[in-house]
Amino acid sequence: MNDQPWFADGLRFECTQCGDCCTGAPGYVWVNKEEIAALAERLQLTVVEFEARFVRSIGVRKSLVEFANGDCVFFDGQSRRCTVYEQRPRQCRTWPFWDSNVRTPEDWKHTCQVCPGSGKGALVTVEQILAKIAVIKI
Repeated sequence: MNDQPWFADGLRFECTQCGDCCTGAPGYVWVNKEEIAALAERLQLTVVEFEARFVRSIGVRKSLVEFANGDCVFFDGQSRRCTVYEQRPRQCRTWPFWDSNVRTPEDWKHTCQVCPGSGKGALVTVEQILAKIAVIKI
């Protein structure tokens, strides 16, 4: 029985900083208490102020709000950069190595079609990928 994932030899990824993962169709950027606190501190707001301006409740979970066009509230459309990059949520830090993106070779192929950095650049080891998958399930 083979316990190794299909990507045992690793996968290639290098962020092109295109901003595509921060823009487009509406979605969710899940945040936890620690991430909310770090972002609030970065913006010199209280947690209550930060949540009132930048967080929405989805059931028992919390997500960052978006602009009307679906772009992340912290995405600067002019510079095409994240304005809180150093404190970006774990969901953003682990892209594209989410379980849903690497579950099968077909899932990874689709990810490579929508993300110009996926499948290119430096080899990311299976250990690094599994560590990122363990951070958040999406």
